[in-house]
Amino acid sequence: MTERGGAIVIGGGLGGLWATLTIANASFPVQLFSLFEVRRSHSVCAQGGINAVLDTKGQHDSVQQHIIDTIKGGEYLANQPPIKSMCESAPGLIRTFDRMGVTFSRTAEGLLDQRLFGGVKNKRTCFAGASTGQQLLYGVDQQVRRLESLGQVTKREWWEFLELLKDDAGCCRGILAMNLRSLEVRAFAAEVVVLATGGFGQIYAPNTTTSTNCTGAAASRCYQQGARFANAELFQFHPTAMIGRDKTRLMSEAARGEGGRIWVPRTPDDQRAARRIPEAERFYFLEEMFPSYGNTVARDEASRAIWRVTRQMGLGLRGTDRVYLDLTHLDRALVSTRLGAILDIYRKFAGVDPLDEPMEIFPAAHYPMGGLWVDFERDPDGGMVSESPRNHATSIPGLYACGECDYAYHGANRLGANSLLSASFSGRVAGTSAVCYLRGLGSGHARLRQHDIDRAIARQASQNERLMRSDGPESPFEIHRALGELMTAKVGVVRANPELEVALEELRELDARLGRIRLGDTKDWANQPLSFARQLRDMIRLGTVVTQSALARDECRGAHYKPEFKLSIPEGKFPGDPEFEDYRARWQANNARWLKTTIAEHRPEGPKIDFEPVDTSLYPPVNPRDYR
Repeated sequence: MTERGGAIVIGGGLGGLWATLTIANASFPVQLFSLFEVRRSHSVCAQGGINAVLDTKGQHDSVQQHIIDTIKGGEYLANQPPIKSMCESAPGLIRTFDRMGVTFSRTAEGLLDQRLFGGVKNKRTCFAGASTGQQLLYGVDQQVRRLESLGQVTKREWWEFLELLKDDAGCCRGILAMNLRSLEVRAFAAEVVVLATGGFGQIYAPNTTTSTNCTGAAASRCYQQGARFANAELFQFHPTAMIGRDKTRLMSEAARGEGGRIWVPRTPDDQRAARRIPEAERFYFLEEMFPSYGNTVARDEASRAIWRVTRQMGLGLRGTDRVYLDLTHLDRALVSTRLGAILDIYRKFAGVDPLDEPMEIFPAAHYPMGGLWVDFERDPDGGMVSESPRNHATSIPGLYACGECDYAYHGANRLGANSLLSASFSGRVAGTSAVCYLRGLGSGHARLRQHDIDRAIARQASQNERLMRSDGPESPFEIHRALGELMTAKVGVVRANPELEVALEELRELDARLGRIRLGDTKDWANQPLSFARQLRDMIRLGTVVTQSALARDECRGAHYKPEFKLSIPEGKFPGDPEFEDYRARWQANNARWLKTTIAEHRPEGPKIDFEPVDTSLYPPVNPRDYR
């Protein structure tokens, strides 16, 4: 076992790299674990940009407006002090990235360029063409490499996190991890662990924009060891995804921000080519349904509108689940400069140039607002205390979480371009908190016993052996496809309690089928089916948390949509009208019941679901947005 001391960071995306950089800069040694080369982390797939109020367009944008947009976009379901601190820190964070050498797109005058993104009315999204995540990740990675060369950071790429090592007091003191090449299971000690392992979109595969490594297995394993999981039911479906035979690929929200228009033919099953359909015969439904925001309406509203137009109105292209995302009316040179990366993706995998013909898109599972529950300490000004060991601490002492695997910033629906911001900011905060935790440790805390470590290693090695020798009729890859189809159909854009109850039964059946699998690969070197089969069980457990949480929340809020419980604003009625006042009373009663964080705790028989209050002290909830 590795010597005690220092920190372990699991995950090499933006959150993990920022945590690593912060801890190592404080002179504590860091071991950085990743399933693959750090530069392949899923942060590189983020395309459109990162939000910060710089007001380079002279629109009188303000940090306060960024805070309000984030809070309202999340339907008030996120604690507000962390949001306040994140939005206030965003401009400085952008300047730090700039000094790191990130190649942001700029105006002709040399200023950082900013574009429009969904759910807002001001241009506050900084970007680097359409490959922003990649440029940000590479910038931070260079800084971590510098510290690695000085011996402050040890990278352990191609290692998979298996479980936490906890002392008798329940504090996290290290991890077990498996070398994905040799399959060696080994213990690593540390005084603090930071989890930054991303989201869990693969429970919806193949209808997801996420990488095949976004299984959520690491967060699921921490949950099964006692970490609380929050707001699992809140999963954002991105409205503009390119449907492919192998996987679903994201067509960035920047396409809408740059002027892209979404439409379908007004005539059902119209077989004409898109360019042959006259303007008068096109249904620009986002512009008609949401005139205040048009095509830049928030993602949950856009996804449900597409769902309604295709599934309920029967206006999908050629009778399929597809609509047009049209860029053909825009300046070709400008679009090529600003959206080059996604244009190349579409050309390569669809064989069509989006500058000549509209893209065909449909909503796909994209981003979980929920994740591991993390704490915060509120300061007198309403933000977070800048240096507190409570910030981003999970319910397991000594374990912190940041990035897409925590729940802290997005409430019921994430604003576009707030993901790269929250990943970077939360990684830095988690790193600072881990440093505070390390500095506060005394010498009298509990120690790990070697025989407990040996027993844990033997248990994990036995599980590997059992899986490799299993000889049942089931394929883990078929079970995974069944999981994705189940979650998409019954726990997707639109939900209903009877279907959720059926989904829970089917998830139990999938879990049982895992006991009858056959890997088809028994070699003890780089056995990919072995790692996948282990992760699949954790995905099913996480799918159960999502479904049980969705069943428990009987309302429509953000990305969680149950039509049976929808509260509709009376048409043509205003404050003072009896019908409007009745609606207001029902809305207030709904908030009193459901404006709470969903908390899941692991039990052998299934997740225990409870609710806890949300801090709305800065901006109390007002009547929900009505784009009409």
